[in-house]
Amino acid sequence: MPSDSLKYGLAIHTSSPELGLAVGNFTEEIRYQSWNLGRDLSVQLHQYLAEFIQPQTWSDFKLIAVAKGPGSFTGTRMGVVTARILAQQLEIPLFSISTLAGMAWQIFPKDATLSDNLALQMPAQRGQFFVAIYGKQETLIEYLPDSVMSLEAWQTTLEKWKNPYKLIKLEGGLGDSAMSLLELAHLDFQQGKRPHWSEALPFYGQHPVD
Repeated sequence: MPSDSLKYGLAIHTSSPELGLAVGNFTEEIRYQSWNLGRDLSVQLHQYLAEFIQPQTWSDFKLIAVAKGPGSFTGTRMGVVTARILAQQLEIPLFSISTLAGMAWQIFPKDATLSDNLALQMPAQRGQFFVAIYGKQETLIEYLPDSVMSLEAWQTTLEKWKNPYKLIKLEGGLGDSAMSLLELAHLDFQQGKRPHWSEALPFYGQHPVD
């Protein structure tokens, strides 16, 4: 078994129609990929996962990161449940990270601190939006936690926001944020955080039906 410094992290994104996976040892080897599977995500997740981690084996991993939502009800639940089972069986930490946080980290410059906040909005159901506002220092700063708002309420929130911000409208490409999920999890890991798999809970934002 490799030493801890050579162990890998795994990230899973399933909260959109795109499956996103990332594997890295946080030194020289990092790889990620996304697939637009749509409704087939639920039946192909495990096959893609088993193939993607190769040539690594499950014993090579020291942490798992998963997108906890907001996003697709079924996809988010499947990703979180899969990650919980893996972390439980492997006895390793599981970092559940906001889908919007993953996208924010992907958008922020990696080599500098953006002075503006990022205000992210993503379509939800029934004409509403998933929204959040983030800043960045060494890691993300959550100024407005993930919420569900009508467009009117969101616009009012932004009108009252005192700091400069950049509005980001998310429509697709969320699967590529798997790499950001892995990076955020590793930052927490380096700070000594070791969340138990049972702490990972999906955030749906709203019930899938009225």
